[in-house]
Amino acid sequence: MSAADDSGNRGLGQDDDGNRSLGRLVATATTELSALVHDEIALAKAELRVGAKRAAVGSSAGMAAGVLLLFSLPVLSFALAYGMRSWTGLGLAWCFLIVGGIYWLIAGILGLLAMVKFKKVKPPKRSIASSKETAAVLGSVKPHPRASSNGGRSARDVTRSSA
Repeated sequence: MSAADDSGNRGLGQDDDGNRSLGRLVATATTELSALVHDEIALAKAELRVGAKRAAVGSSAGMAAGVLLLFSLPVLSFALAYGMRSWTGLGLAWCFLIVGGIYWLIAGILGLLAMVKFKKVKPPKRSIASSKETAAVLGSVKPHPRASSNGGRSARDVTRSSA
């Protein structure tokens, strides 16, 4: 092995046998783990961005449909009341009251359905348990010895990189 090769290996944290030192391995693992976390966050952001665009388009279409349905309701109510008058021969006021009663009946049924469905909504128990478990594990972790001796500066004086 030449002197240039020997100094090159030592510069990479390797000893004479070509093995990496423990410090170099930890540094490499930390760097790679950090890169992995950043990549995972970037992937999640990209997926959420696509999902948010789809949700925006879908909600816009749903709102437009709701507005058109709402605007058509009075027209259809008048048509139903006048049609009922011509079929039954009842007075116009009675026909409008019957149509209004039908709407109240439908609204009551839908309200009961909503109450039943809302009562079945439960908190996400598995997510809460997982969060509590993670918090307990992280709460028992001891800080690195260098964290307490950071040159007399407090933790809030240390600037962290966002990248």
